[in-house]
Amino acid sequence: MDCRPLAVLLLAACSSPAEVAERTGQAAEADATATSATAQAKKVEEDTPLYGYDLSYPAAVARIPALARRIEEQAAKGKAEMIADAKAAQAEAKASGFPFNPYGFGEEWQVVADLPGYLSLSNQFYSYTGGAHGMYGMEALVWDKANARGFPSEQLFQAPSFLGSIMGETLCDALDRERKKKGAETDRGPDPVFPPCPGLEEATILVGSSNGKTFDRITVWYGPYVAGSYAEGAYELDFPMTGAMLEAVKPAYRAAFSVKR
Repeated sequence: MDCRPLAVLLLAACSSPAEVAERTGQAAEADATATSATAQAKKVEEDTPLYGYDLSYPAAVARIPALARRIEEQAAKGKAEMIADAKAAQAEAKASGFPFNPYGFGEEWQVVADLPGYLSLSNQFYSYTGGAHGMYGMEALVWDKANARGFPSEQLFQAPSFLGSIMGETLCDALDRERKKKGAETDRGPDPVFPPCPGLEEATILVGSSNGKTFDRITVWYGPYVAGSYAEGAYELDFPMTGAMLEAVKPAYRAAFSVKR
């Protein structure tokens, strides 16, 4: 499965403090240009008797060292926790005379939309702890290029529940259509096994673009056990941005959105 990169620090020695001050801006700009030009997608895979580990992200992430560092630090934490748990489980299995199944952890980052001011990313992650099957999920992250900071995409909106209330039956009907394709229940009775229409606070909201300039579509992603059984898999629903949906966007980010034409 995967490893992780770190930012490279370039130091230049100058003959005087004045020269250092004069050249700092030019050097930083040159270094940033070089990093952008040489950045490559990253993919690391590790497979050992104790664990498996994967991490991958595209060149668009590698071109932003602070973002790459954030992603790698997050994955490193997840990997360390997984290894600690795997060692404990392996020791327990050995003491009990049971076979040990290697643990697993991975993250796969992909670009959803790369706009002039924002980079929208998805992260499909998984974990396996020796049981019948592993667990997986989806994370959405938006990188604000101007302010060099990242945040969950849901923070673009006043509240996921508010966006969901605006979408109303459009969301529920889209979910039921996908359920029918999978031969799953669409029970809206008094006691369904799964919620007939889970709220967007239970989903991952990905923001996308068809024009490369603004966010004009969203994807609602329901993971296993949220809208259906594990066997049904995830539910991925695509919607164009409408004028009504724009009302749910925080004013600070309204300019980054548009109605899909």
